[in-house]
Amino acid sequence: MKFDETEKEEVLDFIKKESAKEVAGKSIGRFGLFYITLIVLIGVGSSYFLTESAITAVMTMIGGALVALINMMNGIAGTAEKQEKPEFKIIQSLIDKMDVTHKPMKVDVDKDNVVVRKGDDSVTAKR
Repeated sequence: MKFDETEKEEVLDFIKKESAKEVAGKSIGRFGLFYITLIVLIGVGSSYFLTESAITAVMTMIGGALVALINMMNGIAGTAEKQEKPEFKIIQSLIDKMDVTHKPMKVDVDKDNVVVRKGDDSVTAKR
């Protein structure tokens, strides 16, 4: 099957219009599962030849490599959603509470009565 010049130009224009994210996504789609499988097989194969203490280190490194590869794949493919961190919400609510100006509190103590005033509210108690 031969292409004429106009068809070749159309294909080249289409290739030029693809973004880097699209190209990376296609590459990951083709080879990502292969790389993950290969890393797992290397780990299983190395467990045959290594001592128990060395296996732990190798499996830890393989696990880290797999997690990094999967996170990289999710980041490039755009499927990983950013997780909201609740500690940031808590810190922001604490900052908001600190920014609010509070009315001063006043305490008056008479012989048998204690009067606490804050803004328009007041509470009276006896000893």
